[in-house]
Amino acid sequence: MQVVILCGGKATRLFPLTKKVPKSMVPILGKPFLEYQINLLKKNSLKNILLCTGYKGKMIKQYFGNGKKFGVRIKYSQEKKKLLGTAGALKNAQNLLENNFIVMYGDSYVDFDFNSAIKYFNRKKLLGLMTVYKNNNKIERSNVQIKNGLVVDYDKENYKSTMKYIDYGVSIFDKKILDLISKDKCTDLSYINKELIKRKELSAFIVKKRYYQIGNPKGLMEFQNYAQKFLTKKIKVVK
Repeated sequence: MQVVILCGGKATRLFPLTKKVPKSMVPILGKPFLEYQINLLKKNSLKNILLCTGYKGKMIKQYFGNGKKFGVRIKYSQEKKKLLGTAGALKNAQNLLENNFIVMYGDSYVDFDFNSAIKYFNRKKLLGLMTVYKNNNKIERSNVQIKNGLVVDYDKENYKSTMKYIDYGVSIFDKKILDLISKDKCTDLSYINKELIKRKELSAFIVKKRYYQIGNPKGLMEFQNYAQKFLTKKIKVVK
């Protein structure tokens, strides 16, 4: 299945780190964060990738090219005139999207079983799937309520006591959701999620392993520590 990575935002919370590079290109132990994401997708046999770029997107394309060097296939959708938001970026990429596609954020590291989520999406046959993690306000504020396998409430602004889960950062959509998005209008994915909730078209796939994100300095440090421990090759010293 095609994977769309949204990596077009300005990442103002990471200034001055992102003053000269886009967030996806922030270096972690010598390589850009996006390279960790691509390696993770390749590990899950997901090699068909579309990068939705915006702020300093040329730097991403110059580094990754068509993806051949990294063992994947990469296409690009560039926001040229203005940033369109996370859902607007999908609308902008409409001609490059397949009938079903995975969406993930350019600042999240989500090590879970992608293929189980794909099978669940295909079995449910709804317009959308949201991966969720039982967070109980630990990593960040919980923002999702689920019931009988569906997402029934989603609110990033106002916490409710019924919200035990958090949006894990990976969604799967049917391309029909693009009909809900106006062309050239800045639109957030939260709008799409809420519209699908109204229609009872958003299933919930529960993930057991926590995510990491580099959207703020605290998250960046957490991921760097995780990468140091689990994602770097350990060299054995022969005595």
